[in-house]
Amino acid sequence: MARRKSFGGGFAGMSLAWNVPQVMALRLAKIGRGGKRGQAESSLMVTEKLAAAAKAQGIMARALMSGSPEKGAAAVTRMYSRKVAANKRRLGKG
Repeated sequence: MARRKSFGGGFAGMSLAWNVPQVMALRLAKIGRGGKRGQAESSLMVTEKLAAAAKAQGIMARALMSGSPEKGAAAVTRMYSRKVAANKRRLGKG
């Protein structure tokens, strides 16, 4: 039986799991307050999600073509982890 390669995005995955609910709460609070800032946050959220999904798709396509899907998965997890951490910093400022 072939040995399965381990997932390389362990810390990034844990960081992502920790930060996502916090970013969701901060973002929903900002959107819930309404006004121009809430509207801007809604637009930014959609734009960021579409851009991140396109980037993740590119990363995975390159990884699959090179025969390393596990490296692609780890790279996508790291990319999302960095983006979520940046949003947490930005939203935490107020």
